[in-house]
Parts: sequence; C-alpha cells; structure tokens
Amino acid sequence: MDDRLLHQRVVSGDEAALAELYDLLSPLVFGLCVRVTRDRAIAEDITQEVFLTYWERPLGFDPGRGTLRAWLATIAHRRSVDHVRAEERRKASLLGPRLFERAPEPPEEGILAADEALRVKQALQSLPPGQREALELAYYGGSTYRQVAERLGLPEGTVKTRIRQGLRHLAEMLAEEGVR
Repeated sequence: MDDRLLHQRVVSGDEAALAELYDLLSPLVFGLCVRVTRDRAIAEDITQEVFLTYWERPLGFDPGRGTLRAWLATIAHRRSVDHVRAEERRKASLLGPRLFERAPEPPEEGILAADEALRVKQALQSLPPGQREALELAYYGGSTYRQVAERLGLPEGTVKTRIRQGLRHLAEMLAEEGVR
C-alpha cells in the first residue's frame, strides 16, 4: 500500500493505518537501529519510540519533502546515534579523568579528593539496600538501566526510580556534610 495514503489515514487518527505502516516499515527501522546500536533490545525500544513519535505528531512529516519511509529511517538513525553517543558519554564519565589528560594535583587536593570519595562511599552504605545495589551496579559496575534491571530481576522503571531516589538521597546527605 502507498505510504502517502497510510499517512493521510494516520493524520486522521486511524490506528489501523498505523498498524499497517508499522508492519510495512518496522523491519527497515529496526534493522537500521540494530546496525547503529548493535543491541537488539535498544533497537526495539528506539523502533517503538520512532513510531510512537510519528503517531503523536504525524504532521511532523511533510510528504512534499520526501517519502515517509526515508523520514522514519532518518528519525531512527538520529535516535540510534544519539543513544550511542549518550552511552559513550556515560561510560566516559564513569571512567573519570585519565592521568595523562590532567596535570598532577597538588598533594592536598589528592587528600581532599580521597576524603570526599570516602564520604561518598559512607553515604552510599547508608542508603536502603535496593537503592544502594542499583547505584553500585550502574555507577561502579558501568551497567545500563536495562542491565541493572536484568541482573536484579526488576522492571526497568523500578530500577530507574531506585537510582534517581538514591542519587537524590546521596546529594542531600553529602550537601549536609559540605561535599559537592
């Protein structure tokens, strides 16, 4: 079926048209996402996001500028690349600064940093076990939300909530102690 016709039906709110469009174009979108992210689960999530975005804002597509197929593929590619870049930034921040990237610290700064690290670890130990375990896996173990959820056997949303609450509690405890 012509994707322009399906687009017109989606604009009018026809859910069946979205289902037909999904059946027609999701293999393309999913395949592109898998190639970029190299992770089938992430690719599934991004594929769903792409079609949900289209369903919520179908007028974002302008048939005069190209095909719906190309437009959805472009969105999928951009989101996949954004995901990969965000993961790279997250992993880089977890690894911290490299020795060769900074000038040596004066000894007193190293002592202060070690003291702050100890205070963070102590504050982490005072968190409820669920929050502490999720934070340790995510920040010290380098795991994604999904990986933490799988390892703990919990829904991803629960893990995100535990991490968010844990970070909030840590920030409050450390602020009281004067740690930034």
